[in-house]
Amino acid sequence: MSARIPVPAVDELRADVAELLPLTAPTGREPARTMAVLARQPDLLSPFLSWAAALVLNGVLPKRDHELLALRVAWNCGSPFEWSEHVEFARTAGLTDDEIAAIACGPAAGSWIVHEAALLRVADELQAEYDAADETWDVLAARYDVSQLVEIIFVVGQYTLLSMVANCAGIEPEPVLQPLPELDSPQGSSD
Repeated sequence: MSARIPVPAVDELRADVAELLPLTAPTGREPARTMAVLARQPDLLSPFLSWAAALVLNGVLPKRDHELLALRVAWNCGSPFEWSEHVEFARTAGLTDDEIAAIACGPAAGSWIVHEAALLRVADELQAEYDAADETWDVLAARYDVSQLVEIIFVVGQYTLLSMVANCAGIEPEPVLQPLPELDSPQGSSD
């Protein structure tokens, strides 16, 4: 797929946005292409970045759990861009390559502990039904406090949004990053 909304060149951006966008990138990397596309609507970029930074920097979920959710959402949305972005973050959060591959296969795959399988299930349920099954919620509520439960919902929503942006804009992943696995169904496979 070719880009429907191309990543802008620096000279295409408003001056304040051209200064802000590089600050969103980890050291030595370009800003995420989703952020660059969002910069085409400059009045949304700063508020969105404040929200995204709050979720990542002030979040109370363990990073591993955050990345389990982000990758399952990217898989469910069939978003090669978000998948490749979060494989790197997941490795940093301690997930192994085997665990990352198992995320694509769903909550019944791999050797997930109970709350991790519930995280994968809640991502599936929120994206399919816009709600969590009572059984899934009960497992999560036994593990997480109320602020973490709220965050779980927001993490799923955040990466659903970013996956939609990447997919609809036609943003391809960086060639050096981990591609979306080739499995039977990149859309909503859950066990």
